[in-house]
Amino acid sequence: QVQLVESGGGLVQPGGSLRLSCAASVSRFTIYTVSWHRQAPVKQREFVALITSANTTNYRESVKGRFTISRDNAKNTVYLQMNSLKPEDTAAYYCAVIALDYWGQGTQVTVSS
Repeated sequence: QVQLVESGGGLVQPGGSLRLSCAASVSRFTIYTVSWHRQAPVKQREFVALITSANTTNYRESVKGRFTISRDNAKNTVYLQMNSLKPEDTAAYYCAVIALDYWGQGTQVTVSS
């Protein structure tokens, strides 16, 4: 059974950092683009970042320069390093393999003083 399991969320003060992990049990994981998305209360889910099989990355404008996506294919894991966090980054964060329509269960990130 395919699973995407996120971890690393939590409560952090503005300006702080967190690193999210997405551990995948996906056959041939290395060939897939993996993305991170987030959803804040009463808002639609939005794209945050993606990384392709060639390690090409793309980010939503509001996180550029603050977030970094990376992957460790040996561990079937994708990371989202989040620095200089802002209250507006507060959301549930989900990783996904869109090509397979696989989504994780999400991990909550709360940025608050």
